[in-house]
Formats: sequence, structure tokens, C-alpha cells
Amino acid sequence: MKFRPCIDLHNGKVKQIVGSTFSDSHEERVTVNFQTDRPSSHFAKLYKKEGLTGGHVIMLGPGNEAAAKQALSAFPGGLQVGGGITPANAPVFLDAGASHVIVTSYVFKDGKIFWEHLKEIVQKTGKERLVLDISCRKKNNDYYIVTDRWQKFTDVTISKDTFAQLSSWCDEFLVHAVDVEGRQGGVDCALIRRLSRECPIPVTYAGGIRSLEDMETVYTEGSGRIDATIGSALDIFGGGLMFKDVVTWHWNHNR
Repeated sequence: MKFRPCIDLHNGKVKQIVGSTFSDSHEERVTVNFQTDRPSSHFAKLYKKEGLTGGHVIMLGPGNEAAAKQALSAFPGGLQVGGGITPANAPVFLDAGASHVIVTSYVFKDGKIFWEHLKEIVQKTGKERLVLDISCRKKNNDYYIVTDRWQKFTDVTISKDTFAQLSSWCDEFLVHAVDVEGRQGGVDCALIRRLSRECPIPVTYAGGIRSLEDMETVYTEGSGRIDATIGSALDIFGGGLMFKDVVTWHWNHNR
């Protein structure tokens, strides 16, 4: 299990927001947990210094392209990038230094999976440089993929069959547990166990991690197979969990 760091960008600034409050049409309703004037490259250089590869830069809405490229250039090959990725701009970000592009809305939109769009982007990136964000919410005791800023449910559940279908098109998954994301309220153990049992390729879990004990929970419940990212809880993003302690935890589990 690895710690995967993150850089979230909103209006060109590094921020941490509650993702379920974000939508294109209601900007004033966004709940911001943290904001800084430090450039994205500051965090990219920090992750590079600590040898933390496989993290992600997420562009939340328009106006973040320059900041994303700044981070990628500071840590070439060390970061993935997502947010508004299409066949047209995916090669641009790969050329700018991204190891992978993360695709969400181009494939998952309006409560559907657009398989033709998935095929189109794979033709541009190759399977080996594509990550699919299959963020999910719980409904009727099951987990469903959600689209449109996590506001709209698809009819597709998180299951062995779903992973089998989608994993043939990508190199990794990024899974946001939307119901706990950004709230520092603890992790979704049931989802983590399901990911461990049913996902055949690397997957990074995001949502609710607030302590090293939560990291241990992900490690235990995920049988060491599930990587994890931490946002608002880290001291570098205004939280109480020391980044240096998480780095130490990471290397203790990845010697």
C-alpha cells in the first residue's frame, strides 16, 4: 500500500474543497477547507523530494491548466492529472510531464458510461497511461458510480463485473468515496474491502482519511492492495495530520 499525494486546483489556486459541494452552476456553494497562495509547483517539488510518485493533480473547473502544467513540470513523470480531460487535451498534459491522465466526465456523464468516448481517449493515450475515476456513492446498500460533479447516479454498481469491463481500458482506478470525501470523518471500510476483493488492477482510495490509524485501517481492510490519498487532513493543507509522519508511514510499509 502506498500513500498517493494530491494537488487540487480551483480557479488557479491550490485548495481543498468538499467535492460533493462543487458544481459548475453554483460556484458560491463550494465549501473550501483550505486555500494557499503557494504555487502548485511547491507541492510537486515536496512530493518529488520525498519520492512519492503516482499522486494526482486535479483541476476543479476551468482556469487551472497553467497551474497544472506548472506542477507537472516540477515533477515530470511523477504525477497524474485529471479534470476536464478529453482526447484533444490529453496528449498536451502527457507531453507536459503527466505520467497518466485521469478521466471522469468525458466517459462518465449524464448518469451514463460513454463507451465510445472511452475508446476515443484510449486511442490518444494508450491503456497504460489512462486512469479512470469511478467515484461512487451508496444507495440502497450498494455503491453506484456517480457523474456530473458527483451529483447524478448512474445505474452501474461497483462490482467485479464492472471492474472487469473497465480494467481492460485503463492502467489504474481512482475511487472517491463521495459520501465521506473532504469531511475527515473516517474511511468507508465496506467500500475498501470491496475494492480489495473485486478490483484486478491498481486502485487509489480517496475519502475521509484523517489519521495514521485510518491509514492502517485502509491497509488492513484492503489487504495491503489499496493505495490511499489524503487531502484536507494533512498539515500542509491546514489539517492536523503531519505530512512528515505520513511519509514515514509510507516508507515503513514500502521498504
